[in-house]
Amino acid sequence: MRTLRLFAILDRLRLRRRPVSAETLAETLGVSVRTIYRDMSALQSMGAPIRGEGGIGYQIEKGYFLPPLHFDPDELDAIVLGMGLVAARGDGPLTNAALRASAKINAVLSDDDKDAYSDSPLLAYSVHAEGGGDSIAFLSPLRAAVRKRQRLAITYRDLQEKRSARRIRPLGLTAFDAVWLLTGWCEKRSAFRNFRIDRIEALESTGQTFRREPGREFKDYLRTL
Repeated sequence: MRTLRLFAILDRLRLRRRPVSAETLAETLGVSVRTIYRDMSALQSMGAPIRGEGGIGYQIEKGYFLPPLHFDPDELDAIVLGMGLVAARGDGPLTNAALRASAKINAVLSDDDKDAYSDSPLLAYSVHAEGGGDSIAFLSPLRAAVRKRQRLAITYRDLQEKRSARRIRPLGLTAFDAVWLLTGWCEKRSAFRNFRIDRIEALESTGQTFRREPGREFKDYLRTL
């Protein structure tokens, strides 16, 4: 994920003739300003010709050309399989995004790596849960809600076929082989709850967002596992 974001930063700097502020990049990419600072430091340490000036922003040095990236065989295998799994397990928008990202990665590889990437003998395949595309019908709006931190009202049918109305803070999504799982903070139970996406029958944004709150974040849930 971070590698793709670093590519996105370079793409945006290439397209701008004037410096771009960390705040603008953070808003565009949906991350914090602190994350942009860390990414810029990482890019500069890798030799990317980026100049940053306080109060002005970042830009690529004039007259410099970024060299093609080089990955070792294990890294290329990881990228091929990772993109393949996203394409296999995602809905239409996520599958298309994986294909676009894969094309961008291929465009910046060295000539030797291009051949290894394009002709990779590795294939990622996943059998979708019963119901096919309907089982991930809410994946795109859920990804957007997690990203934008939007409170949701959902109708959920549990494994005992009991329906309930919930108001939740969507925190994270996990792709298992058969299902996608939404982890959220259930305001009715005042606790973390997991919801299978294929069992969400209705979903609606409340028009409200929620702030970060210690103890009620996705990373806090992961610590309980």
